[in-house]
Amino acid sequence: MNYIASSGLLFKDGKKRIDYILVYRKSNIQYDKRNTFEKNLRAEGLMLEKEPAVANADIMFIKIHIPWDTLCKYAERLNIRMPFRKKSYYTDQRTKPMGSVHNYFRRLKKWMSQNPMVLDKSAFPDLKESDCYNGPFSRARIHHFIINNKDTFFSNATRSRIVYHMLQHTKYENGISKVGICKLINNGSYIAAFPPHEGAYKSSQPIKTNGPQNNRHLLYERWARWGMWYKHQPLDLIRLYFGEKIGLYFAWLGWYTGMLIPAALVGLCVFFYGIFTMNASQVSQEICKATEVFMCPLCDKNCSLQRLNESCIYAKVTYLFDNGGTVFFAIFMAIWATVFLEFWKRRRSTLTYTWDLVEWEEEEETPRPQFEAKYYKMERVNPISGKPEPYQPSSDKISRLLISISGIFFMISLVITAVFAVVVYRLVVMEQFASFKWNFIKQHWQFATSAAAVCINFVIIMALNLAYEKIAFLLTNLEFPRTESEWENSFALKMFLFQFVNLNSSIFYIAFFLGRFVGHPGNYNKLFNRWRLEECHPSGCLIDLCLQMGVIMFLKQIWNNFMELGYPLIQNWWSRHKIKRGIQDASIPQWENDWNLQPMNIHGLMDEYLEMVLQFGFTTIFVAAFPLAPLLALLNNIIEIRLDAYKFVTQWRRPLPARATDIGIWHGILEGIGILAVITNAFVIAITSDYIPRFVYEYKYGPCASHFEYGVNCLKGYVNNSLSFFDLSELGMGKSGYCRYRDYRGPPWSSKPYEFTLQYWHILAARLAFIIVFEHLVFGIKSFIAYLIPDVPKNLYDRIRREKYLVQEMMYEAELEHLQQQRRKSGHPVHHEWP
Repeated sequence: MNYIASSGLLFKDGKKRIDYILVYRKSNIQYDKRNTFEKNLRAEGLMLEKEPAVANADIMFIKIHIPWDTLCKYAERLNIRMPFRKKSYYTDQRTKPMGSVHNYFRRLKKWMSQNPMVLDKSAFPDLKESDCYNGPFSRARIHHFIINNKDTFFSNATRSRIVYHMLQHTKYENGISKVGICKLINNGSYIAAFPPHEGAYKSSQPIKTNGPQNNRHLLYERWARWGMWYKHQPLDLIRLYFGEKIGLYFAWLGWYTGMLIPAALVGLCVFFYGIFTMNASQVSQEICKATEVFMCPLCDKNCSLQRLNESCIYAKVTYLFDNGGTVFFAIFMAIWATVFLEFWKRRRSTLTYTWDLVEWEEEEETPRPQFEAKYYKMERVNPISGKPEPYQPSSDKISRLLISISGIFFMISLVITAVFAVVVYRLVVMEQFASFKWNFIKQHWQFATSAAAVCINFVIIMALNLAYEKIAFLLTNLEFPRTESEWENSFALKMFLFQFVNLNSSIFYIAFFLGRFVGHPGNYNKLFNRWRLEECHPSGCLIDLCLQMGVIMFLKQIWNNFMELGYPLIQNWWSRHKIKRGIQDASIPQWENDWNLQPMNIHGLMDEYLEMVLQFGFTTIFVAAFPLAPLLALLNNIIEIRLDAYKFVTQWRRPLPARATDIGIWHGILEGIGILAVITNAFVIAITSDYIPRFVYEYKYGPCASHFEYGVNCLKGYVNNSLSFFDLSELGMGKSGYCRYRDYRGPPWSSKPYEFTLQYWHILAARLAFIIVFEHLVFGIKSFIAYLIPDVPKNLYDRIRREKYLVQEMMYEAELEHLQQQRRKSGHPVHHEWP
């Protein structure tokens, strides 16, 4: 209680601690609702005290304290589990430890204690509840529980949850639906309700010598500071301060970041493999030496014949991302995604056990105020609570759902329209860049076209994201979901669909459509019979795909980090700036400092999860084309963890410490992305890259087709084989000779000029076969791994079962002991069994 007193988080009597804060404006005229609500809160057992704001005369704060008796009553009613006996760890009889194995684990444990990434446990409070058996709290059996201090028996998070439950179920007017603080905030009676922070997050005294002032100060010094970027996260303390729901988010984010380390290392190895073998690549050597091979013009007006060796640099860069390690890395990442999710299930089960969430069940949610207001005339009995409540007829629900789905498809079509507009832009400006005044842009006009299109596409993506959030909000409200969790799941799914399509539609175009339907010289396909469709660079389309992914991923991460930290910093600075100059921060109480902070995002953790899930999609879906994606994601997440930590500790009001047992709908979305990643990478390798054409040439048309000779490169002559001939005299421009273009078509002197050759059909069949084999192989491996890895570790499963048994035995023994003590006091004979 010392930090509570030092932070001023007490009533004016200096004894009652503040558990919750309500804020309203004195100028608001809805005082009748407030008076009724506050009167009913006092009747329920809460204590209230009003205090005006120091910096704003129109603001009034209501401090709420929940006494011990009220705490016990609602803890029993809400079935809150509390510690009642220390754990006695069960171990079976074992033989003597195996010498070498035992010594190995002992040395490993000693090294782990010296690992600089491990937190110093002596700096953190002893969370004794994790070493105790927990059981549902009961006032009749209060003597069973370990109550050393009534002020600290219930944690701050538990006290805040109980007060919030009371605020949500207290009436402010007569009527069934006139209940809850959320409705009062919606109608303006109150403007905020939040639990207070435990004091300032900074101290003039060093934490090493004087210790932490409070848990918020400890979280800042040992978690949210940038200097702690390499340390493990104090998950138990995060859970104690912010609740299990936010604790699980940071546990998942930390687990995801840790699992990115092997993916980033393997991707880096694949990239460096390409660097070290770049000069030895037969394809790159042939392109760089092709001084007498002229490529056909890539545009109609301002493009001239181009020597093939001019694309030497592009060929080498393409090889970095399209080499022998590409297929291996795609398979590795597909397996990695499965291992990540399966081991996260195990990690989650361990956390739910440690945080005593194994038997926790979320209480039945009450209908949303909007749902009640819409369907108050239609009632039926809730099968869970047995009370009458409004319900939505099936016909109305289906019709609203169809309208919402239609809106989703309309927005997706809007995304496709935006991508089409960027495609038209590329077709229009490539002629302009090809005749640009600057010699550098004129020589690299394809790169300039792609780079400009990527930047414009990014601006469109960010602009559409703002519109999507509003439209998703409207469509979700149009459905009238019954409960808050249904609303959150529906809104999260829409936001994911919108932003996923928005981010990846242009990438899908480049990967699977760019340069696929251009025709051939003399018979090019044109958009609206005006603009010639864009071709790939002579070295392939993969360089465009890498550029698109790299730029969007890099710029989006910078933008997200600015919006997460920079925007709240600016808003909080402006709030402090508006406070009168004569008032010093030290004279402002803690709850008023909290009021000047930004509230947590209205959608809770949805934005945080959405950002990471979209990044997970970038990391896995097109990883065959961009093996550096896991490395970029890892670097971003190391920053992201500390950004989020700093934001939660210093820039946001303390959120309600909510409970949860998993990450919700996001786990299903992650599994869907994992399945899509297998399919997409199969198509990228088979269609976008040149892996299959090289493979077919090597074993069917190359020098090793008939027999293998030691020292002969099987890809010798591949570049010449992959280029078709075109007679320049057919253009009618006064030119003669032949130019080359990327395709497998017959030469002008053949019996069927410019028709697809047999090799084209062989390659097409090989591509389809590769897609089928790759998908079945990877899906088989993924399913086998998922089957091998149980969701709950075997030792944890046995431990949970045994603890259930021990808890029942201990409750029986404790009750029997209590009855015997009562009999001794009353002089009755003592029985050693139940009376």
